[in-house]
Amino acid sequence: MIGMQILQPVIALAIWTMVMWAWMYATRIPAMSKSPNVDPVNKVGGTGKDLDGILPESVQWKAHNYNHLHEQPTVFYAVAIVLAIIGQGDGMNALLAWMYVGLRVMHSLVQVTANRVLVRFVLYAVSSVVLIALIFHATIAVFDIHL
Repeated sequence: MIGMQILQPVIALAIWTMVMWAWMYATRIPAMSKSPNVDPVNKVGGTGKDLDGILPESVQWKAHNYNHLHEQPTVFYAVAIVLAIIGQGDGMNALLAWMYVGLRVMHSLVQVTANRVLVRFVLYAVSSVVLIALIFHATIAVFDIHL
């Protein structure tokens, strides 16, 4: 189908988000079990952010990244689906989508391992520019702008 190649990186990023979900719980549950400051059975309310300063930082990095994958990427999903619907999800737009996904995966890997803020920022900034390009292409197509 014309314009549907862009859906592959959409699904790839959704899969990656679930990989991060599994990695988060694979590290968080054992850390919570070992922590004398966490009583998961009797705890009422709160958020995962409440575990900052209680669980090791390297454990929380996975949770922080999982949350990040539900922030800016939601704009990516919406724009990519719009491009697919209007038949503009192939070629350059599909390439940009794959670039965005690759940059977000690299961002995740940096954040959950070394967590170097400057490296994360550069990856985030470059992925944002790629997303802006996709938004620009969608804007031109949806509003039928002739440059």
